[in-house]
Amino acid sequence: MAADRYDRARPDYPQRLFDDLFALTGVGPGDRVLEVGCATGKATRPLVARGPRVTCVELGSRLAAKARSLGVEVVEGAFEEWQPPPGTRFELVAAATSWHWLDPAVKYRRASELLRPGGHLAFWSAQHVVPEGGDPFFEELQPVYDEIGEGMAPDATFPRPGELADATAEIEASGLFEVVGVRHHDWEVVYDAEGYIELLETFSGHIAMKPWQRERLYGEIRRRLAERPDGRVRRHWGAVLHVARRRMSHTSSVRPP
Repeated sequence: MAADRYDRARPDYPQRLFDDLFALTGVGPGDRVLEVGCATGKATRPLVARGPRVTCVELGSRLAAKARSLGVEVVEGAFEEWQPPPGTRFELVAAATSWHWLDPAVKYRRASELLRPGGHLAFWSAQHVVPEGGDPFFEELQPVYDEIGEGMAPDATFPRPGELADATAEIEASGLFEVVGVRHHDWEVVYDAEGYIELLETFSGHIAMKPWQRERLYGEIRRRLAERPDGRVRRHWGAVLHVARRRMSHTSSVRPP
């Protein structure tokens, strides 16, 4: 099942990211948090563990069912269209590796409408980064991607930790939020061949590959990792946590309690 694969293969976010999130927002036990696009609950678990009341909005039915098993309220539908119960406001709207899928012309306005005055928006995405002295496996594998017609652009490079772009300008351009903190986080996950292939099977680009492309690529991954003494690859992840406060002058269309 795709939802189970996603939950197994996608990385957990580091606890220090949530330390920063809660410190910057001041959210505490009992506060209302709305998570946008929770998928299987990779960010939901650490959010819930710190005591707030979490409501999730998830478009995918199977992903929503997986997240619902965590014991939180999961609403199946689109964030852009969802309406909370009358009078409901949130202290925090959070999105983990989902915010970039939403229309910038809609998402900031919608988040602002759902937040109490002075509430916060927080979002981040897990991305592949390669540190200085990191595992050379990914660069070594690029000729195989080129061979199957899935290579990187000629001028593309792997970003290093701390070099991921931030969305400060986009947030400020909305006119609805002021940025209160941007924090870069990076961490490492070690995979064996099957674990790494399972991770790739959660990415849309690999899912869309033709069977012969995947067979060639995955066969080469297995062969190359089998030649390593430990049979493993080290993949470095990076995430840029953005935290922004709702501007007090914005008038919400959600009725206050």
